[in-house]
Amino acid sequence: MIKVLRSAFTAAAVLLVSTAPAQAAPREEILETMKKATRFMVEEVATGEGGYVWSYLPDMSRRWGELEAYPSMVWVQPPGTPTMGHLFLDAYHATKDEYYYNAAEKTAAVLIAGQHPSGGWNYFFDLAGEPSTQRWYDTVGKNAWRLEEFQHNWGNATFDDAGTSEAMQFLLRLYAEKRDPKYLPALERARDFVLESQYPIGGWPQRYPLRHDFAKNGKPDYSSFITFNDDVAGENIKFLLMYDRVLNDERVKDAIYRAMNAFLVTQQGAPQPGWALQYTPIDLQPAGARSYEPKALATHTTAANIRQLFDFYQLTGDTKFLARIPEALDWLESVRLPADLVKDGRAYPTFVEIGTNRPLFIHRRGSNVVNGEYYADYDPSDTIGHYSSFRSIDVAGLREEYERLKATPPEEVVKGSALKSEAPAPLPRYFVADMSGGGQEGSREADQIIAALNRQGWWPTPLETTSNPYRGSGALDAQPGDYRRTHVGDATDTSPYAADTPAVGISTSSYIENMAALIAELEKERR
Repeated sequence: MIKVLRSAFTAAAVLLVSTAPAQAAPREEILETMKKATRFMVEEVATGEGGYVWSYLPDMSRRWGELEAYPSMVWVQPPGTPTMGHLFLDAYHATKDEYYYNAAEKTAAVLIAGQHPSGGWNYFFDLAGEPSTQRWYDTVGKNAWRLEEFQHNWGNATFDDAGTSEAMQFLLRLYAEKRDPKYLPALERARDFVLESQYPIGGWPQRYPLRHDFAKNGKPDYSSFITFNDDVAGENIKFLLMYDRVLNDERVKDAIYRAMNAFLVTQQGAPQPGWALQYTPIDLQPAGARSYEPKALATHTTAANIRQLFDFYQLTGDTKFLARIPEALDWLESVRLPADLVKDGRAYPTFVEIGTNRPLFIHRRGSNVVNGEYYADYDPSDTIGHYSSFRSIDVAGLREEYERLKATPPEEVVKGSALKSEAPAPLPRYFVADMSGGGQEGSREADQIIAALNRQGWWPTPLETTSNPYRGSGALDAQPGDYRRTHVGDATDTSPYAADTPAVGISTSSYIENMAALIAELEKERR
């Protein structure tokens, strides 16, 4: 879901800036625009001086993260508060203007205030306190039919959707900037959260401390299972590598190696040598998650894990991380869908039944969270719209990368490895801003972005996603309408969906996107 929202906001931002006349933008104009836009976000939009959600109506009457949020809420999921902190640090690096460093500090202060006692973060936190949080879960969260991760208040922290990861990485970057010791306690709590939540076999649960109290539709609470979905393990490994580079902590290396080995022991044996989204922590058996994520092997997770194994080989030079990749690639090819089911390049089923190798397709019936139900079968028609049953996977490209790495000697492949280098490199200068562009196109884009900023200091963006306000619980009987493929059910469903007529509003994603482009233009001049 989060990637859908990101792309929608990005497309809207590009649309708004693409109609202005093209001419090179002077450095002074870029700096002035960046400062004006940032002052608006920091001084007019922020909650608690440094917290953000994803989007706002101009009059602030409604605001959203992945779901509608209260004014007192701070959203951690990207592109929320930690992403804004990363952007502020990027802007500080590009300009050396202390205003951006101060903005990053304000964001860090809010994130530390919302850090769970265990050391991680939830998808969001509420500065109004636990009663307000619970009221939101009992209303907005509980009635979001398709967003089951928000239907229950576990009271712990989550690795899902990279929120905890981005928060940890941002605080680490901020500490590394000036080595201010006031950030060390929060960083150490975050490190301990990652280390303590790791299972002995090397994987991580989706949520921690462990809870088991949200069984749904006859399925057990999935949040304690070892999780690969949304790159949980990869993001934790990334943070631990960064932490070691900055603080030279030997304790994290064992966790990194165990995490990498967990990818090997969870790969299934022949004739289905792929991976599932999640695994039971005791016997390492594939497990289901949300109601539309059945117990099955997952092709997109298999492809993602293959890419991770490529990275692990380059970190370690150990050929065991390449050894079984050909099996996985052959299996992916074996489950390719027949031509008549391939649409828009999506040639692979998302889920493959264990034991039979048959594709599973996800459906729903009903109209809301009360009367609705998700189920899987073998019928490829009328699958749900918010979670595709079909995937686009570049098996040929993966095989080509495997052959390239296999042909590269281990001693060559580990050059620059964060695990093998005696003198670790500093953290990257930029995290959000993309420095891969250049040429005259960048100048034209900067000029267009400058022209699109309004007098108040924000970039007007069509908010392509909206939601029904909370109206009470849904009816026991399904309401009229066909909700099999829609993103939202009846009027009581609080799930986000594409607006028929998007309101123009304030978007953190648009701010980040446009600021990153301006930073890239400044960096181009610096070079």
